[in-house]
Amino acid sequence: MEKQIIQKLSDLFQMRFKEDVTSTEMLPPSGSYREYIRLNSFHHRVIGTWNEDEKENNAFVSFSNHLRASGVKVPEIYEYDPKARIYLQEDLGDVTLFSYLSEIRAQRGFTSEISAAYRKVVQVLPVIQITAGKAIDFSFCYPRKAFDRQSMMWDLNYFKYYFLKLAKVSFDEQALEDDYTSFCDYLLKAESDFFMMRDFQSRNILLRNDEPWFIDYQGGRRGALQYDLASLLYDAKADLPQSVREELIEEYLDHLSKIHPVDRKEFKQYFYGYVLIRMMQAMGAYGFRGFYEKKAHFLKSIPFALENLSIVMKKIDIPIQLTELYAVLNSLSQSEVLKNIVAKESELTVAISSFSYKKGIPADTSGNGGGYVFDCRALPNPGRLVEYQKLTGKDPKVISYLESYSEVDAFLSAVFSLADQSVTGYLDRKFTHLSVQFGCTGGQHRSVYCAERLAAHLKNNFPVKVILKHREQE
Repeated sequence: MEKQIIQKLSDLFQMRFKEDVTSTEMLPPSGSYREYIRLNSFHHRVIGTWNEDEKENNAFVSFSNHLRASGVKVPEIYEYDPKARIYLQEDLGDVTLFSYLSEIRAQRGFTSEISAAYRKVVQVLPVIQITAGKAIDFSFCYPRKAFDRQSMMWDLNYFKYYFLKLAKVSFDEQALEDDYTSFCDYLLKAESDFFMMRDFQSRNILLRNDEPWFIDYQGGRRGALQYDLASLLYDAKADLPQSVREELIEEYLDHLSKIHPVDRKEFKQYFYGYVLIRMMQAMGAYGFRGFYEKKAHFLKSIPFALENLSIVMKKIDIPIQLTELYAVLNSLSQSEVLKNIVAKESELTVAISSFSYKKGIPADTSGNGGGYVFDCRALPNPGRLVEYQKLTGKDPKVISYLESYSEVDAFLSAVFSLADQSVTGYLDRKFTHLSVQFGCTGGQHRSVYCAERLAAHLKNNFPVKVILKHREQE
């Protein structure tokens, strides 16, 4: 099936760009069942997408075209074949807001640079929701045209069946259903005639030239302003400091008030209600993907979600009684099943680095020894070409150059295979450290590119902590 998809995407690529695909790269799976494949030729680099759900494809393509025409930074759709259920979209790179946050935080903690990136996002969010969203064609929304009562009940029951029940949390089902009804009644009173992107979180925001670009809004629909802001600020794995969240709420409201009247007190009251329903939807997803589908990296988000939940339960102040729902949410931190999941959380750290052989192989400071050192000097060297000499393996032009050679893809495939085998074994045996180093002549191009690729691969496929360093650039 995979080869057939790649061939169809390659044919669509050739039809559009009049060039043959020279290399392909399967991108790590996300929380969906869509397949993403990076396609490269000498002059072009795009993301090919296959998704069996034609209605979801139609929504994404329609929303992309409208938002882009409205000035919102979203990928251009180059070609779409609805019958084959494939499309080609602009490649925005690999730097998500989450990966940017994680890299800086691992080295220097939560810095002003991270806050600045988030401020840019909340400043543009009202424009997406109101200015660009007002003329959007909601007939393409799928599976619902609005975040209405049905949508809310789907999310709440998702949480009940895939998180509470699988985590063996006890509750009075009828009392909980009654609270669900009251909770929905309250949330539906909020003003909701806006475009809601639905999954507006740090992994769906890419940074390109220090500006935020947006992806994965195929679930967009009509809804309240508070929902997307809640998704962004209470994204479990991003784990923003509460003080930063509160500053960003004010920043958002400052920019919202320029284009739409807002009662700040009322907005915040509804906001924490929407934070709560968004968090329950997310925990339902962690339960389904983690408990049910046995994908360990989804379970990794549960401790962060529970910590966020305890914060929100202290902040929420809505004028209705939700006795059973609040009792259930307050009891989650006491669940023995969840405590055991947290106890089983991997403590494996993978230290990945790039270096120059001219300055020697970096010392392993973990005290464990072992690991891998990969020699990238057999790969094509962009450093020999004048136009690449002042760039690094993180720059799009260098990346495009390297990915135009099939031997680079073959090299990394072998690296991924070895690394996956070691990580799997280390996790099973409760090891705590693995070192992987990439060397090349100058430590600027090939080794940097390979280190970046492996770091992204491991972060997306294993419940491990990745520390990435480029020695010659520090």
